[in-house]
Amino acid sequence: MFRNQYDTDVTTWSPAGRLFQVEYAMEAVKQGSAAIGLRSATHVALATVNKAASELSSHQKKVFKVDDHIGVAIAGLTADGRVLSRFLRSECINYAFVYESPLPVSRLVVHLADKAQVCTQRSWKRPYGVGLLVAGLDETGAHLYYNCTSGNYFEYQAFAIGSRSQAAKTYLERRFEAFNSYSREELIKDALCAIKETLQSEKLTSATCTVAVVGVGEPFHVIDQKTIQEVIDSMEIREEAAADQGAMQEDKSSEAAPVDI
Repeated sequence: MFRNQYDTDVTTWSPAGRLFQVEYAMEAVKQGSAAIGLRSATHVALATVNKAASELSSHQKKVFKVDDHIGVAIAGLTADGRVLSRFLRSECINYAFVYESPLPVSRLVVHLADKAQVCTQRSWKRPYGVGLLVAGLDETGAHLYYNCTSGNYFEYQAFAIGSRSQAAKTYLERRFEAFNSYSREELIKDALCAIKETLQSEKLTSATCTVAVVGVGEPFHVIDQKTIQEVIDSMEIREEAAADQGAMQEDKSSEAAPVDI
């Protein structure tokens, strides 16, 4: 993947005005297992794909609790994600100790973006090879942010990162206008549907995904596998019923005799 003499250092600009080392870090995020976030007016749901390195190993944790009102989902280098989640916890603890109130989500995201940006401006450092979806709830409502390895951050109604995330983005773009009025259960169902889009031929089960939620009156937590499997089963039953109904309508239309005039 070596390009030219301009990608040997993170602080070296190419004649086209690009920092190749930062772009390589962003490519590492695209190679990671998919992570998805959705938010309504009162809740935020995060979902990730549990991808094991081999059949003999367990999957790595991709969802981290930062505080009671904030959690993150990562895509990319898991080791970098653990370091950044520990940094986020420290920021929340320090703010709560000094001000005796929860850290606003937007301020935490800015601190994280500043930390990532420093790594793009020091020759003895490398950019973090991980993207983070930050879900949180504060006095201004529910929030979903994406923190990029370049130091940029964006707020979204719904977003997906990682491998095959474009399929999930397409699904979310078709439905995002209704997300603001969604209930907690509807958010979880759409998060699972978006995860299913990234799996291609692989079957969606509670073992292949992790779902977490935070909302009004509900601290951030990972939903247990049994509950997720029940939701997946109900989704499959509904899909089978819709398919059967469509088949019956096709049969009726084919049986109808043409009318001679």
